[in-house]
Amino acid sequence: MQPETFGSGEPSSQHATDAELAELTAFAETLADAARAAILPFFRAQNEIENKAKAGFDPVTAADRAAEAAMRELIGRKYPKHGIIGEEMPEKKSRCGLSWVLDPIDGTRAFIAGLPLWGVLIALVQEGRPVIGVIDQPYMGERFIGYPGGATFKRTGENERPLSTRACGQLRDAVVMTTDPYILTAPELHGFDQIRAASKLTRYGADCYAYAMLAMGHVDLVIESGLKQYDVAALIPVIEGAGGLVTNWRGGPASMGGQVIASGDPRAHAQALVALRRAAAP
Repeated sequence: MQPETFGSGEPSSQHATDAELAELTAFAETLADAARAAILPFFRAQNEIENKAKAGFDPVTAADRAAEAAMRELIGRKYPKHGIIGEEMPEKKSRCGLSWVLDPIDGTRAFIAGLPLWGVLIALVQEGRPVIGVIDQPYMGERFIGYPGGATFKRTGENERPLSTRACGQLRDAVVMTTDPYILTAPELHGFDQIRAASKLTRYGADCYAYAMLAMGHVDLVIESGLKQYDVAALIPVIEGAGGLVTNWRGGPASMGGQVIASGDPRAHAQALVALRRAAAP
């Protein structure tokens, strides 16, 4: 019997070759293409919106479900041993140490408001560690791709180019973003407010697009809380590939979500952690 390849289920203790990583990165883009096709007919159209929350508002639309179903079908056909962790459908356990983590529409609130700041998040994780990530904005035709050793940006009709974060040695020079300060608890908001007061500019409401702008070098810090694995896994390879870093509020791993800070420069990151550690989860 021939040994299986990395993509179809090779034991996770072995490292992927450059060719295998290229194959899997290309497949991640195939998934993004399928999600685009599924979502775009619903954007800025009249859609039924379901509230998943027992209290508050946690919306899901037919576009969310159609995109995740399309991506799951492709994964099951191409890589049947791979696991799938998605926001809208039950988890499929991995039989090879590799799983795809999918958020079909990160920023559903922006989506239903007609704002083009939502995105499709796709990550390949190996035993929980994100190794490939895609942030795709279908309406604007923008795609941010992260992989070991680099990250690239492509817009429909244009040439692909490298992504790179920018230098920011002091908080006073930083552009800071969060999706919504009202998702923060009182102690968390106190820490965030210290950073906001010290920074040059603070903006709100961009969901995953804020992290894409950080990888592109327009934003310096993104600070959020209450994230799930599918909210953050795809962001990590993109930002790290562009030269940035993503941790929790104590400076540890952030791949499972929770309290997350992403930065383009480790110096600004370290300064922000001073304020955030006081409100960090144990």
